[in-house]
Parts: sequence; C-alpha cells; structure tokens
Amino acid sequence: MSAGGDGNTAYGRKPFRRSKSHFTDRITADGRDGWPVAAARYRLVVSRACPWASRAVISRRLLGLEAALSLAVADPIQDDRSWRFTLDPDGRDPVLGIRYLSEAYDKRETGYPGGVSVPAIVDVPTGQLVTNDYQQITLDFATQWTSLHREGAPDLYPERLRDEIDEVMADVYEDVNNGVYRAGFATGQAEYEAACSDVFRRLELLTPRLARQRYLVGDTITEADIRLFTTLVRFDAVYHGHFKCNRWKLTENQVLWAYARDLFQAPGFGDTVDFDHIKRHYHQVHTGINPTRIVPLGPDLSGWLTPHHREELGGRPFGDGTSPGPVRPGEEVPAAGRP
Repeated sequence: MSAGGDGNTAYGRKPFRRSKSHFTDRITADGRDGWPVAAARYRLVVSRACPWASRAVISRRLLGLEAALSLAVADPIQDDRSWRFTLDPDGRDPVLGIRYLSEAYDKRETGYPGGVSVPAIVDVPTGQLVTNDYQQITLDFATQWTSLHREGAPDLYPERLRDEIDEVMADVYEDVNNGVYRAGFATGQAEYEAACSDVFRRLELLTPRLARQRYLVGDTITEADIRLFTTLVRFDAVYHGHFKCNRWKLTENQVLWAYARDLFQAPGFGDTVDFDHIKRHYHQVHTGINPTRIVPLGPDLSGWLTPHHREELGGRPFGDGTSPGPVRPGEEVPAAGRP
C-alpha cells in the first residue's frame, strides 16, 4: 500500500491504477539476487492498516520467523513523506534509526519517483530497501526461508497444490483484493459499478466453494486463505462504507462470515489485526473520498469472536504442523485495536 503526500487527496478524482512493485529483488536461499536468507539481517516494515502488508505479518507469524526477521510497524496516518515511525520513541525506528520509510528507499535509489509502499523489507546493515514486491514476499517466506521456519511450521504453499492456489489467488486479487480499491477510488459511475460488481460476483462464486470445504484449496490453510482473509477482515469496517462496496455486508453472508471468523480465531490471524489502525488509516488518509476525516464509530466488532462451527467441515488448519505460539512481547496489538 502506497500513500502519503498529495496523492491522498487525488483518490476518487483521477483513475485508479495499482502500481507495480518497483523493487523486485528476492531474498532467497541461494542469494541469487545478492540477498541471501539470513537470520537477523533484514527488517520487515509494515502498516497494520494495509492488507498487503498484513499478508506478510500473518505469514511471518505462522511460519515462526519472528526471531529471524524483525518487525517495524509504521503509524497508520502518514504525512507528506508517507509512512513514518511516529509510534516509536523519538519518532525513529529503533533498529534502522530512520524517521520515514522513504529514507530506506532513497538509500536504494536516490530520487525514486514512485510511491513509498508497504510491505517493504530493508537490509539492516546498509539501511537499503531490498524489496517492496508484495506479491512475492510471502511466497518466498514459505519457500525460501524454510531453514529459519519454526519447528512445526505449516506448508502455506504446498508444491502439489500451487497451480490451483495460483489460479484462485489470481481471481481473488483481480476482483476482490484490488477490486475494492477500484470501486473505492473510481472517478465515475460506470467505473465504480463495474468494479463493485466484480467484487460481489467473485465473493458469490467463492461462497459455494467455501460452503463445501473449510479452506480455499485443499484441507489446510494456504497462502490463498491469507490473501482473501486480509480483505474480508476489512470489509465491513472500511470497504462496505468508505469504498461503497455495499451490496451486502460480510456479516450478511453466512458462509463467508463463518469462514472469516474461523481464520480470525486461528493463532496468527486475528492476533495480528488492529481495527483501530485500519479504520483511522482509511478514513483519515483518503481525504479525496472522506474530506472530513471523520472515523465512524461502527461496526460492532464483537462478532469476530463468536463460534463459527467451521470445524464441522473437517480440515486441518495447520496440516502436519502446529499452531504458532504466543505473540512475541512488543508485537501485541493494543487493546484499542481488538474486538
């Protein structure tokens, strides 16, 4: 998610185009791009407001990479230099020593003209950005960082199911993950209606699939579930009202609401979600579509913790692995951000 500066007032006033990741180096087991997997070398920079960054937070926790890859959480509200570390003492990231993520971008490419986006991985020794490739980062966590996975880490991208996972993720990305943004930032009625229709058409196609099986692909949680979850968990809080994706609420779709609660209540999912950051970011940063910056009081979030009964469909959430342990000290979501 890229934001900050005058671009925030432009949302809803010029056609929306999702920017491709500019820095697409990969951190791999063999270091083919010059960035080998190594414990404590890199820092993952995220916003808890951002669905793309939330994928990386969930994956990191499920795989047990917390000790190997430290986490920096940006303020959900940006100023004209975009993502900033004002949640930390003295407004500086305690590891990188910088006030703005843009400083790591500048060390990699001076005068880079694109937006500053999260998730981003920064090389701690040099302070340089390594990658902001939100589509690839979590796939590499699952396949390249295996030497640093915790004992009992689940296989989030099983090789035998990758073709099906990729197909599901491509449809979900186009119509749901990115579709809500195309609807929310549309500049005309026809553009909005087409995008909003795509969102609900895809969700309605997914509903019978998830009525039959507990997870999107196979009988365990995979990368496909993580990517759908990060949109669903934001749906009623911001996309329904703020982005006008309001044909129905998530809570009104019995199957998808139960599916989302099932994941939310699994260790590694709900314990990474900060609804306060989500609501404040969307409503206070996107001034082009919410010029008053008023943050709504609702919706009621208590339902996220109610029974879902999805276990009746079978399935093994973590496959042959185990659930992650307690959240590491210092990485807890503040009480204000939880249901």
